[in-house]
Parts: sequence; structure tokens; C-alpha cells
Amino acid sequence: MAQKTYTIDATNKPLGRLSSEIAKILMGKHKPDFVPHQDKGDYVVVKNVEKIKFTGKKFDQKKYYHHTGYPGHLKVKKLKDLFEKNPKEVLKRAVYLMLPKNKLRKVMMKKLKIQ
Repeated sequence: MAQKTYTIDATNKPLGRLSSEIAKILMGKHKPDFVPHQDKGDYVVVKNVEKIKFTGKKFDQKKYYHHTGYPGHLKVKKLKDLFEKNPKEVLKRAVYLMLPKNKLRKVMMKKLKIQ
């Protein structure tokens, strides 16, 4: 099957539901010929990322952790700070973690365009 391009408007959609929908399209799970070891997913273009909705207290309480590898170098970023600085990065991280943890993840992420 040929690859299509899906355009998704992120206005007033919760982050988790939106990112799982995007991950499903990137993997190709919506197609009848889906196989997990091949990349048959489609391209996804996301618009209005700055209008994503957060439910509950996530916007104030959620934190992203990153360790540099050195002792005592655990870096912490709050969702609120990251979203105000770069809303595209929040969606990108959410989709990235929902894709399979193998060699195809980088290939699938290249098909995601966030505007």
C-alpha cells in the first residue's frame, strides 16, 4: 500500500490521546497489512500544537528526567517550563516513548512533522 499523509489538528485534544493516535499511524497499525517488523506507517503532520489540552494537574506537576551519566547529574525539567519554551518538544517526547523500542523508532519519528 502507498504511504499517505495525515494532517491532525491538535486544538483542545489531550496530549496522551493525541500522541497515541499519532503513534498508531506512524507504526501502520491502522492498515490491514500491518506487521511489527516492517515500517509501513504513514506520514503525520500536526498543527496547532500550542493549543494542546492537559488534564488534571499534569501541567503543574509532571516532570521529565534526564541523566547525563555522571554521578549526581540528574536533570529535571517541568512540563510547564518545557511547554512554554517549546510546545513541539512535549508532543515529540510523548510520541517517541509510545513507539516500539527498536531500530524502527528513528525511522518512524522522521515521518512526524510538527508545525
